Amino acid sequence: MTRYDHTSRRRFLKGIAGMGAVGMFGQFVTGCAASTVASPREEVLLAPGPEVDLKLARQRIEVAGQSAWATTINGGIPGPVIRLKEGQDVILRVENLLEDTSSIHWHGLLVPYQMDGVPGVSFEGISPGETFEYTFPIRQSGTYWYHSHSGFQEQTGIYGAIVVDPAEPSSYGETREHVVVLSDWTFEDPRRVYTNLKKYGGYYNFQRQTLANLGAHAARTGGVFDAIRERFSWARMRMDQTDLSDVTGITYTYLMNGLSPGENWHGLFSPGERVRLRLVNASAATFFDVRIPGLEMTVIEVDGMPVEPVQVDELRIAIAETYDVLVEPNREAYTLFAEAMDRSGFARGTLATTPRASAPIPERRVRPLLTMTDMGMAHGAMGHDMSQGESGGMTHSEHEMSDARVSHGSSMKMEHVHGEMEMSKAPPVCGTWVDGVFEHGSDEHGPGNIMVAQRAKTRLDDPGPGLRDAPWRVLTYGQLRRATPSSSTEPPTREIELHLTGNMERYMWSFDGVQYEAGMPAVTMKKGERVRVVLINDTMMAHPIHLHGMFFELDVGACERNPLKHTVSVGPSERVSFLVTAEEVGRWAFHCHVLYHMMGGMFRVVEVLP
Repeated sequence: MTRYDHTSRRRFLKGIAGMGAVGMFGQFVTGCAASTVASPREEVLLAPGPEVDLKLARQRIEVAGQSAWATTINGGIPGPVIRLKEGQDVILRVENLLEDTSSIHWHGLLVPYQMDGVPGVSFEGISPGETFEYTFPIRQSGTYWYHSHSGFQEQTGIYGAIVVDPAEPSSYGETREHVVVLSDWTFEDPRRVYTNLKKYGGYYNFQRQTLANLGAHAARTGGVFDAIRERFSWARMRMDQTDLSDVTGITYTYLMNGLSPGENWHGLFSPGERVRLRLVNASAATFFDVRIPGLEMTVIEVDGMPVEPVQVDELRIAIAETYDVLVEPNREAYTLFAEAMDRSGFARGTLATTPRASAPIPERRVRPLLTMTDMGMAHGAMGHDMSQGESGGMTHSEHEMSDARVSHGSSMKMEHVHGEMEMSKAPPVCGTWVDGVFEHGSDEHGPGNIMVAQRAKTRLDDPGPGLRDAPWRVLTYGQLRRATPSSSTEPPTREIELHLTGNMERYMWSFDGVQYEAGMPAVTMKKGERVRVVLINDTMMAHPIHLHGMFFELDVGACERNPLKHTVSVGPSERVSFLVTAEEVGRWAFHCHVLYHMMGGMFRVVEVLP
């Protein structure tokens, strides 16, 4: 068995430096011949606990009718659904048949830090030919997932879902359930994808504004002059309005339970059943907008944690999030449609009464455009106010609300040390940080950041680009309320402010302008300490930020009803706040879950001291 002693930051960085080789030259699954190609399957395999054996191997698989090499779990992608039960003591044995070090992280599960599965942070990794035995008690229920935390192995296939049944029977009344794993696949070597992004951050953005669509742009902005002026404004910032995703459908095939849209995964039901869908976004770089035309979804759990039911018609699921929804279908077939946020492609499946039934595929929507307000520009900063809806442009009334604005680095008497703000007095538990406009000061956070959002605003009720004008109900974070009130209502004693920063020209990503490779020290907390974490996105991209080892209370202004999450999506020029009680001693990863952003440096370590 592999030891799980703590290793150095150097080993972690070495793993990143050698990311190209990771998982690409392994052995085959035992018993598989070189000519064997794993066929697409309608149902994801099930691996019931409390003991589960997982084999990581290099194998040829079939994706969208093409043969490709992948790193697989038990012979396919995604890996098997691991089914556990709250209160169990589990043994998860992971055998590495690859030629490179590997790992498995149990995303969202509360585990001892030695079992968290991040090489260089919590253990050494699983060496080739070795088996690592993860052992820990199951302390929760809900929908979670697992994936490799080594190099690009997550992109090449090492991911799968986890379902933890509650100790008591479900109270939602579902009669059937389906696990729906969304992911993105590229036939390119992920090393090449990363190299291309390093050469040019917009390499895969094939939807950029051109002369051919200037007329449509002019109609939207009010005239040719305004359209040209707007384009020059974006050009001066070295940005493009269509740059919502770094990697797009020009190279990605979007999968649902390992099947392409043409292969059309089916989830069966009988009319009158209440069906639970466990949605998992296991993609490397894709946000999905999920809807079922003609069928309402009731959101009941988010990131595995129960919430007060919310009826919606569409939801955006960020990378690494999970949503549990209930549906009550009564027709022969419905299309389960998961459209990439940038509209460059989609994953698709069918909920149906028979394996052959199908429903129409929705018409593709036009690509969304970022606005100057998304970029945190002040009112008229570029000569034209391009705000849309409630996305956050500074209005005249906001100019008058000087007491509702906070300037970073201003007169609040904070001491900035490695991103930490020592407060002269304890910040309030809730309410204060939900509303208001926050202006950025002169600190640009070093060479790792070439843009700074002038104004950051908390936009918890904003569904985001591409969904603001939807003619139906779209879920937002602001609607989420935890199902039972929190027992922890004491105020935090400290605030930690971190800026999400980037340099698109060099494809560098970081916290506070410093990539992890540069030796940023760990963010430290003491066991039992209650801390407010404020994230300010100074970049043009959305970042799904994941905290290992602990859940946090996303501050939506609901006080004891603030929802529990392990991942939060922070949009461009957005300010998000959450509360965390440091209950789990150990070293925990804290990073953007866009794989290429994490590899580019947006990674920190949070250390909870005894």
